[in-house]
Amino acid sequence: MNIAVEEKNSDQEGLHAGLDSKNIKVDVQQFSFYYDTTRALTDINLRIKANSVVGIIGPSGCGKSTFLRCFNRMNDIIPGIRYEGSILVDGNNIFNPSLDVVDLRRNIGMVFQKSNPFPKSIFENVAYGLKINGIKDKNFIAEKVEKSLKDAALWNEVKDRLLKSAFALSGGQQQRLCIARALAIEPEILLLDEPASALDPTATSKIEELIHELKKKYTIVIVTHNMQQAARISDYTAFFMLGELVEYDVTNKIFTNPSKKITEDYVTGRFG
Repeated sequence: MNIAVEEKNSDQEGLHAGLDSKNIKVDVQQFSFYYDTTRALTDINLRIKANSVVGIIGPSGCGKSTFLRCFNRMNDIIPGIRYEGSILVDGNNIFNPSLDVVDLRRNIGMVFQKSNPFPKSIFENVAYGLKINGIKDKNFIAEKVEKSLKDAALWNEVKDRLLKSAFALSGGQQQRLCIARALAIEPEILLLDEPASALDPTATSKIEELIHELKKKYTIVIVTHNMQQAARISDYTAFFMLGELVEYDVTNKIFTNPSKKITEDYVTGRFG
């Protein structure tokens, strides 16, 4: 192990010691990830506190989205992938052969960079996950759809047109609809991959306000290229570079007094 990695692990251990182990929702331990022979992530150690927002930042190609997709094993569909180490959610290794991946993905919702509503009504988009999980009670479904749209701060805007096509919504509304769809099946963790990158400032602001509200009920991990956004919404920030976790700390420290010179160079815009 090189000196940089040793320093990195020491920094992470210091942060981990400051987190009450009873409040840890996700514990990533010596995790490496490979596409065939190419190592995309190297020896990642990171703990995520329940009901917190963790922002993942770093230049393009540094492994941010790959890492995010490991949490609900979305990368499994790619031929030739393999991993080392473990990711524990509530103390359970998500790579345990006995684990039901469908249950895992039900517990860990994901919203992608580009909003992807289904070619269905607003109501059917949100109800979709409930129905494919075998729920048939129409009253229950209607209640869950309303609650999910309220949780996604979209109900007041769409309550009078639930049977209209989801494609009639604006870009920002479509993204919040996708969040509502993820929330309907009651996950405990929400993964957001650049959820506001294609949105205008007003829609972005609504997504950020929503994230602040959602962390009262959910643990949130968000990948973002937007430094200002990470600083605004994240409780903790992880800076990735070339597949390594360079620094992970409370967000204020990362942006005002980082431990590593390379972190300072990135958050101040000297490269990236």
